[in-house]
Amino acid sequence: MDRKTKSLLLLVVSCSITGVILGGTTSWAESTMCLQAKTVTNECLTESPIQNTIQGMSTGLVAGAGAAFGVAWQLRQKI
Repeated sequence: MDRKTKSLLLLVVSCSITGVILGGTTSWAESTMCLQAKTVTNECLTESPIQNTIQGMSTGLVAGAGAAFGVAWQLRQKI
């Protein structure tokens, strides 16, 4: 594996991990705030906080990987 490939792989992995952490944390906090609200909605009671967290993590994974590829594409265009 050459240096450019390793750099791209490291960029994609680090952005994806960051996206998973941020997406999961945001979804978990949103679920917690929903359950602690003064008026709890029916939607809030029927959705599982774990399922929302996993969904947020998967969205963060895709967003992080997409951002990494976008940055790599921009850098490639400048070279």
